[in-house]
Amino acid sequence: MGNANAKAVDVKVPEPPAPANAEKPKLKPCCACPETKKARDSCIIERGEENCGPLIEEHKACMRKMGFNI
Repeated sequence: MGNANAKAVDVKVPEPPAPANAEKPKLKPCCACPETKKARDSCIIERGEENCGPLIEEHKACMRKMGFNI
């Protein structure tokens, strides 16, 4: 049946490479892009959303750059 002289061999299986997005720590949406978020929020409070289009778009672009699907 079995061979008494056979030895167990440890086989090391290489780990798969880390995904490319693993390089950046995953942030919560509330913590990403604080500079553009602050400017956007201040503008909306002071002047109204309809007058802050460029700042809103700048914040969206920053969020996309950080990996969020906006």
